[in-house]
Amino acid sequence: MIAQLTGRVDALSDGTCVIDVGGVGYLVQASSRTLAALPPAPAPARLLIETHVREDAIILYGFADTAERDWFRLLTTVQGVGGKVALGILSALSPKDLIGAIAAGDKASLTRAPGVGPRLAVRLLTELRDKTGAMPTSTGVSYTPIAAATPADEALSALVNLGYRRPEAQQAVARVLDRLGDTATLDALIRDSLKDLAQRATG
Repeated sequence: MIAQLTGRVDALSDGTCVIDVGGVGYLVQASSRTLAALPPAPAPARLLIETHVREDAIILYGFADTAERDWFRLLTTVQGVGGKVALGILSALSPKDLIGAIAAGDKASLTRAPGVGPRLAVRLLTELRDKTGAMPTSTGVSYTPIAAATPADEALSALVNLGYRRPEAQQAVARVLDRLGDTATLDALIRDSLKDLAQRATG
């Protein structure tokens, strides 16, 4: 199962985003809070993932922090709450607001979420009342974008993908960087690192 995606934001739309990981675009469903926290394309990003497998589809749900993911898991244990409804609830109410609404028996707050009618709101209040004590109370999404990969990072990744062991690939990239300088392009780093590795293999 996919538990996390690290790549680049390829597209953002209402209720979904596309994360490009190594040239493969993953369509991820997410709450409005997580989508608002993501950087604009094509910035690097990391999302926590819940994978739901159905007979006709594999659906990825993305979260910018563990609090929202943990609430998603809890909400979907309630009968009648699927992934789409859970994301609707998390879009309408932060984890802190959810705890407050459930503790106060505030049915009206829950029915603000799309897909939550009065009957489902009562079920949520009844089933979750005794389970909120251990849940995270963060006030919302606290997303920190990951740093962009440097040409050296990408060159190392390319060499590892070609079958070289990481330690020897790191040493080769470091030697080439010393020779070419920090302004070396990715193509030059990969080309010269491959030459360096080949020379040492035959030497």
